[in-house]
Amino acid sequence: MNRRNFVSMLSTLAASGLGFPMIAVHAEEAKNIAERLAAYTYSLTYDDLDAATIETVKTHLADALGCGVAALKQRPVEIARQVALLDSAGNGTSTVMGTSARTSPALATFANGAAIRYFDLNDVYAGKEIGHPSDNATACLAQGEAQKAHGRDVILAIAIAYEIDCQLMDGASASSRGWDHPIFSLPAAALACGKLMKLTPAQLTQAVNIAINGHIALNQTRVQTMSNWKGLADADAARNGVFAAELARGGITGPSPIFEGEAGLFKQVTGPFTVDTSKFGNKTQRFKIRDCAVKFYPAQVLTQTAIVAGIDVAKQVGDLSRIAAIEIKTSQQGRFTAGLDREKWAPASSETADHSLPYVTARAMLDGDIGLNSYRQEALHDPKALALMKRTTVVEDPELTKLFPKYYATVVTVTLDNGKTYSKRVDDVPGFATHPMSRSDFEVKFRKNANDVIGAKQADAALATLWDLENLDDISKIFTPFVLPS
Repeated sequence: MNRRNFVSMLSTLAASGLGFPMIAVHAEEAKNIAERLAAYTYSLTYDDLDAATIETVKTHLADALGCGVAALKQRPVEIARQVALLDSAGNGTSTVMGTSARTSPALATFANGAAIRYFDLNDVYAGKEIGHPSDNATACLAQGEAQKAHGRDVILAIAIAYEIDCQLMDGASASSRGWDHPIFSLPAAALACGKLMKLTPAQLTQAVNIAINGHIALNQTRVQTMSNWKGLADADAARNGVFAAELARGGITGPSPIFEGEAGLFKQVTGPFTVDTSKFGNKTQRFKIRDCAVKFYPAQVLTQTAIVAGIDVAKQVGDLSRIAAIEIKTSQQGRFTAGLDREKWAPASSETADHSLPYVTARAMLDGDIGLNSYRQEALHDPKALALMKRTTVVEDPELTKLFPKYYATVVTVTLDNGKTYSKRVDDVPGFATHPMSRSDFEVKFRKNANDVIGAKQADAALATLWDLENLDDISKIFTPFVLPS
């Protein structure tokens, strides 16, 4: 028997629960991708994280939780909270954000993830696929609380979740084939939670197998008219990742090989791609969380530069009633995700509007900003905005496509009724990886989101706890300042 087959046999025996010793399978020896991801996760330690990565974990977690606080009183988020607490009577292990009550790790992950994602204001990563890695942070917090983990353990788990999710989004586009990006969150959440649960490499592998096979997401979530599920899909993926890790801990096995199999992810969903864990974040390789973008406006990431460009052009024009035509040049990815469906020209819901290049550009030109009030029903049906959208076209610019994903560039050009044109190109905005924000910038955004909901005193207390996360011995303390005033 050769070495490769011997390693594979040991992994199979360990996963079977027949009493054989658990053998750590190194990434370079593992047979399939799930095993390699598991080996990477198992081997990574807090000492592998550099200071910049630790700081980025803390700032992005603060950003995500600030986005969650802003949405705590929104009806879909309230429903998610109610469902999460329905059967637990508040006596679980993991805190539901906005309350002091607890439920299971999986349901806390879902309820808290629903809040973080609701306003489409949390961070984003763009590779071949675009997704929101901070959606997996709720799984790390919920399972970290259940396991009574130290703050350092949670920081490591969050870094792992980001790394797995982003590396897989670099591998393939799921959305271009009709599937949704939370597919890549499934193994990310499962492995991050498995790390907190101290699962073996064999158990981590099974967590990946279970998470992916049972919970493939459709991209209908993000095309045509969008529903509440747009803000819940990744929360559900994280929930399923938590559950998969718990099943794997108990000894449940999942279909394998889940990526490369005859009816696996490659053949059914993404097409084949390579995963080289030797190039994942470690002591010598940059962690992917540092390449994620933070949003300044509550809108889809590829509309962010259009908003800035639209505001600038509107100032140049002055009288917007004289506009005869608006052209928005974007990348192929920008047009596909935010400027292709006819529903984007007459959005009926906030979920559709914040993914619409025509709408957010028109609204930004009219108001000089995009905020949470930009998606009220009266704003969606504003005759002035509808008139501007009717004059708007969205086209792909090959030059801008070449810049993606490093830059999410947009050019907005306006033609007046006398033929005069005004134009503005914007390649990036503060918060993008090419234009990073400081901790003080994150604090400004956090307070903007949180102060009106929980008050300035509680917002300050939340930030103080998060900035000291690596020294925190009780993860539950993170949620204390987020309890809604009665």
